[in-house]
Amino acid sequence: MTEELRRWVDSRQWYHTLEIRPGLLTPGWFDLRNFADKIPWGDLTGKRCLDVGTFDGFWAFEMERRGGTVVAVDELDPMRWDWPAGSQEETIAAIQERHRGGEAFPRLKELLGSNVERQHHNVYDLDPEQLGQFDVIYVGSILLHLRDPIRGLQRIRALAKPGARVFLVDAIDIELTLAFPSRPLASFDGIGRPWWWKPNLAALVRFAVSAGFTVDGKPRRVFLQPGAGQPTAWPKPSQAFSRAGREMAVFRAKGDPHGLVVARA
Repeated sequence: MTEELRRWVDSRQWYHTLEIRPGLLTPGWFDLRNFADKIPWGDLTGKRCLDVGTFDGFWAFEMERRGGTVVAVDELDPMRWDWPAGSQEETIAAIQERHRGGEAFPRLKELLGSNVERQHHNVYDLDPEQLGQFDVIYVGSILLHLRDPIRGLQRIRALAKPGARVFLVDAIDIELTLAFPSRPLASFDGIGRPWWWKPNLAALVRFAVSAGFTVDGKPRRVFLQPGAGQPTAWPKPSQAFSRAGREMAVFRAKGDPHGLVVARA
């Protein structure tokens, strides 16, 4: 069984690092295991929890491990993602290969003995009449991939019970964050792949407020650690003074800059 599992793990790309069996890890693009303890969850026992954009399911399984009853949602059809005009077929195919329609999730659920319920929903179509409402919602690294992040957050808010806690963790522009700590600003991509807005921390907070949330406590900069499946490198000398080179250096030294915003509906 272990050898068959190892072959399965080695046969695919992974977004999340998960421990399937003692010592058997998926080589994820990110390893979020240490970061999970930095989220101020509170007691999730008996709480109805939602994981938005679950992918391999790390956060869904984590909330379940902490006592929650969890629903995980994901857009399983990559062609319904927010692709910019002119995206190349090769780029689309490469990203589809990593996601594979979320096919790893059902087997991981079985292997982990999980009761998480995964449903196929686009974030823009989230509907409380279909899903109900939740006490705790985790929204991780998805706003970067939305053409309209405010609209996405508004749909997420519709699923939040009054007073629900929402943990918003998403990519931030670290240079804009340091240079403009209180002024909401964002850099824009929108070329070739579904990477759109990268706000500074102040703008990530403003995203939440604009969508109708109340921010609870002080937002924080955090750095997500790459997993074994993600190559990292220092910039070449020729890149050292470019923006891309500086981003590579930060990533290599500290991790991927994200903001953590705790909000309430």
